[in-house]
Amino acid sequence: MLDPLILRSLVWTDYRLAVLFLVSFPLVLLIWAAYKRNTAIQHLLTIYWKVSSLLMITIYLMIGGFSISFVSAVMARILIPVGLWFWVDLNEEIREQPDSALKLTFNSWRWAVTLYGIIGTAISLTYLPCAFSNARLASASCQAWLEAPLLYKEFLHANYTNGFLGFFGIVGLIIYMLTLAWFVFVRLGKQGRQAIN
Repeated sequence: MLDPLILRSLVWTDYRLAVLFLVSFPLVLLIWAAYKRNTAIQHLLTIYWKVSSLLMITIYLMIGGFSISFVSAVMARILIPVGLWFWVDLNEEIREQPDSALKLTFNSWRWAVTLYGIIGTAISLTYLPCAFSNARLASASCQAWLEAPLLYKEFLHANYTNGFLGFFGIVGLIIYMLTLAWFVFVRLGKQGRQAIN
């Protein structure tokens, strides 16, 4: 068991890295790809934003104090790297592009996010028991993961209750899971690993 101060420091570092690698960088890359009219990178980043929306859903679930947020956090850390490498046609199109600063930056970011996802998944799995026990959820180690979402709530949604915001997290999770099920059971069978028909 980690010392609570060390754990809190690690958790806050993880959230800061997530803002940097999973929000700031892809937003800059999307704007850059649009400016350069690089449709393959634009398309892959659009898919990335759809897949990574599970992170925002997780934040709202954590604000609501829902233990399922620990499951959705693990799912997000797995699905994001998968979404970045899954599409055969986009990967091939990006690989065949001439070398450029955008291509190098995008590929570097993609590898960094993949490594971050692998390490983050390994760490998140150790906190998965928080999802299955109310007593465990109330522990200091599980509560450390809820601090940043609650601070986010204070900055952006101070006038709303945690339960109200958590409700939006639940609705978002239901929509996300229905969309993911449709993709896996309908679209994947028709299109395979081709992003563009």
